[in-house]
Amino acid sequence: MSVTVNFLGHSGLALESDGTMVLVDPFLTGNPKAVADPGTIEADYILLTHGHADHIGDTVDIARRTGAHVTAIVEVANEVADDLGEEHPVIDPNLGGTVEYDWGWARWVPAWHTSTTPRGTVNTPAGIVISIGGAKIYHLGDTALFSDLQLVPQRDTIDLACIPVGGHYTMDRHDAVVAARLVDAPKVLPIHYDTFPPIETDVEAFAKDVAADGREVVALKPGESLEL
Repeated sequence: MSVTVNFLGHSGLALESDGTMVLVDPFLTGNPKAVADPGTIEADYILLTHGHADHIGDTVDIARRTGAHVTAIVEVANEVADDLGEEHPVIDPNLGGTVEYDWGWARWVPAWHTSTTPRGTVNTPAGIVISIGGAKIYHLGDTALFSDLQLVPQRDTIDLACIPVGGHYTMDRHDAVVAARLVDAPKVLPIHYDTFPPIETDVEAFAKDVAADGREVVALKPGESLEL
């Protein structure tokens, strides 16, 4: 496997493999933990889990500057396409949909949450299973704990699970331990925590609980990365 996973802070990822840069939920402007500059970050593709402001983030500005292809659940995709113009490449799957790219594929799967864009477009939240560089990364999005998380590894062996742990708006660190068991990935990247006071949590305690199940938690600081 050969993919670099860079943590952008909050729920944002930058996945780099063989010269291709894929961003997930690039919330940088207004993110007090972000270290990447939305005016200079590179992107070839942008994938979105849902349309909340802290996930759609800087998508339009980054895509307009870089020409990056954007993929999101259909209602969010339609709004982004309106902003970018009909010539810009925007793809609009729905839950269960798989999109093929020259670098791999991504599939949008259910997440239990709510979502309305800053402009008022109601949309269905999702998680994303991403196959890139020979690795499979499951970004759970902003989800509560629910039993269908265990269905994802029945189809694909997950190498890295990106799990929200902050509570309040998503599952908390205790439910996230159960989610890690359901997804059954050897490595877990905690996301969606400590950005703002309501989602502050003890990520070290989460790591110890997950380690007791024989899994490794890689708690990256914004700007840090891991290799798969």
